[in-house]
Amino acid sequence: MRFILIDEIIEMVPGRTIHGVKTLDPHEDVFGDHFPGFPVVPGVLLTEMMAQTAGKCLDAADPSRGKAMLVQIRKATFRRWVKPGERADIYAEITSNEPAYATALCHIKVVDSEVASGDLMFSFLPHSQLAPDFGDDVLERFTRRSASQART
Repeated sequence: MRFILIDEIIEMVPGRTIHGVKTLDPHEDVFGDHFPGFPVVPGVLLTEMMAQTAGKCLDAADPSRGKAMLVQIRKATFRRWVKPGERADIYAEITSNEPAYATALCHIKVVDSEVASGDLMFSFLPHSQLAPDFGDDVLERFTRRSASQART
């Protein structure tokens, strides 16, 4: 399993709001153990989906301060199980955005039902501490698509 838990950004206002999506393939290894006969997406992966989505919104707003990294789960709530193959629509609203930290209120919907929510805090890792070839394919794809739509 790759640990990229957002497939696509649907819309975004950098540093303010973002809507992304993720569908976990029913054949992912995690579903063999969580739980045999009743496969569900682990809550920790739902939380990571929210963190990665909010992080992309922060990264797009000010790339110079570094990579947004989750440092605190202030609150997480899970309302129903998410089954493999279900599309998770992930939303984040950045509630504070300071030079050294940021916070976000996030939630995930499946169809029209809210299945999870989180209040998350981020700090920023200098790019010099990341691999030299580090890139964010999902964010770059959204940026290219937005730029081409703006030209038309």
